[in-house]
Amino acid sequence: MSRKPRSINQRVILAAAVLLLLFVILTGAALDKAFRESAETARRERLSALAYLLMAAAEVDEQGVLHMPPQLAEPRLQLPGSGLYARVQLGRTQWLSASNTGRAIPFADSATPGQPWFGQVDMDHQRYWALSMQVSWPVGVRRLPLLFSVSEDLRDFERELNTYRRTLWGWLAASAVLLLLTQTVLLRWGLRPLRQVARALRRIEQGEDEQLDGPYPRELQGLTRNLNTLLQRERAQQQRYRHALADLAHSLKTPLAVLKGTPEDDAEFAHTVREQCQRMETLVGYQLQRAATAGSAPFAAARLLAPQVQRITDTLSKVYRDRSLQFQQDIPPDFKLRLDEGDLLELLGNLIDNAAKWAMHQVRISAQREGERCTLSIEDDGPGISDPSLMQQRGVRADEAVPGHGIGLAIVNDIVNAYQGRLDILRSDTLSGACIRIQFNGV
Repeated sequence: MSRKPRSINQRVILAAAVLLLLFVILTGAALDKAFRESAETARRERLSALAYLLMAAAEVDEQGVLHMPPQLAEPRLQLPGSGLYARVQLGRTQWLSASNTGRAIPFADSATPGQPWFGQVDMDHQRYWALSMQVSWPVGVRRLPLLFSVSEDLRDFERELNTYRRTLWGWLAASAVLLLLTQTVLLRWGLRPLRQVARALRRIEQGEDEQLDGPYPRELQGLTRNLNTLLQRERAQQQRYRHALADLAHSLKTPLAVLKGTPEDDAEFAHTVREQCQRMETLVGYQLQRAATAGSAPFAAARLLAPQVQRITDTLSKVYRDRSLQFQQDIPPDFKLRLDEGDLLELLGNLIDNAAKWAMHQVRISAQREGERCTLSIEDDGPGISDPSLMQQRGVRADEAVPGHGIGLAIVNDIVNAYQGRLDILRSDTLSGACIRIQFNGV
């Protein structure tokens, strides 16, 4: 069982929390180290100053006897157990501050003349800061080694350090929580367009909307534009499938009418059956291909128009043999159109069949070329079309009494649009009926 993937929001927050935790730890460790080193330096400087204070107060007479004043400038040295202790040693003689009273305090005994020693010393599990400074003290012509030592209880330093650490880590933790909350709010605000896209897609799935309506941020405009294009293509594809079924039924109407209108005892009955079956097979394949593709075939071979028109009029002459219709052609023998063969037959078949339905006696097909413009006209001597715009809609018929499905001109209009052409429904100047005029450029 695959684990449910985390959301983008969870991923970013988790990554931010981990990075923030590492940052807080490293920052806290660096600040703690910097504070400790600064505090140690401050202790060393303070103890060094106290050692110089002792050095200024000390006196050695001619007999080599050490004398220290009863009162010193540092009051903590006068208070027993104050935590700050001092010692001055001259040979076996030493002076201890009053704060040493009743206590055994460790001092640093090793020091190189001119080089103070600073560090920590222990006694009875108690640690002290200790500093010792040895000087060569002149007494007459002699120089006596005089050792000044100062110790300070480490507990005050540790309390200060612990207080700082609690404050530091408390503020860092509060800052981390605040930053994480701020990041969460900003992230939710930043990802709001993605949630809007998700909600819009759900509305599309439920049929409430047809496309993603913006505005969306610049980073999502490419995504939403491509999704809208995909949705439009999907709807267009479904529409083409629906139209293809209707077009196929409409296209099969003429071959079926030919088969029904041909007597079985006709000498050409077998030939007619084979011809119309072949045509129906071609129509089925063409409509299936047309439903699966979109647009025109720009590299289709140029085809002579007159033979295609003659082929269709021969077929329709059999369908309308009882009306004695006359089909006239005014097409130059070398006139060609660069259309797919199936599209050309579908276009001509629908237009000529519609004209034949409404014609009284005559249908005229003409074509001419002027530069890059090709014009194809199908005229009849029928009553004409009263509402041209309405007749291009699928399923609309001019007269319910006339057999048909009402999609012929709609099919023609789809094909013309696929080739960027133009379809006009006019009144014929010569036959006084309807005139369907189609213009193509560069076809």
